[in-house]
Amino acid sequence: MSDEVEKRQALDLWREGYRLQMAGDLDEAVAAYRRSLAVWPTAEAHTFLGWAMSFQGRLDEAIEECHRAIAVDPEFGNPYNDIGVYLMQQDKLDEAIPWLEKAKRAPRYEPRQFPYMNLGRVYVKQGKWWDALRELETAVRVAPRDAAARHALHELRGKLN
Repeated sequence: MSDEVEKRQALDLWREGYRLQMAGDLDEAVAAYRRSLAVWPTAEAHTFLGWAMSFQGRLDEAIEECHRAIAVDPEFGNPYNDIGVYLMQQDKLDEAIPWLEKAKRAPRYEPRQFPYMNLGRVYVKQGKWWDALRELETAVRVAPRDAAARHALHELRGKLN
């Protein structure tokens, strides 16, 4: 099988995993992502496998998959953000910060506002209101149509008044 055929097959399996995940079938999504990775390892499949695992409460395994994604493509920003989020879920806020900062700098990353929003959430939890405000303002500047970013900024501004 040619590389292009394998890449196309891996992409189709990744898409199937995403469809299954969105339908709430996490076990089958995990299986589809693993099949995709067996055909052609991609940063996306590792990242989304980790994402599905995180919904199963398997945060340490999710973090491992994100590290694998970074090894495949260090320019792909999603796994950096996801590691930060999983560490936040484990209440390891200080450990999350450098991962979210790396996500902000990643050349290939959408939606670009997420690491700013997540850093804002970290700083709110830490009581670092002005740092949180700066991150949330940047999130809104990066994605002015994102209702969640605008809401988070509005909420924080209300607390600071």
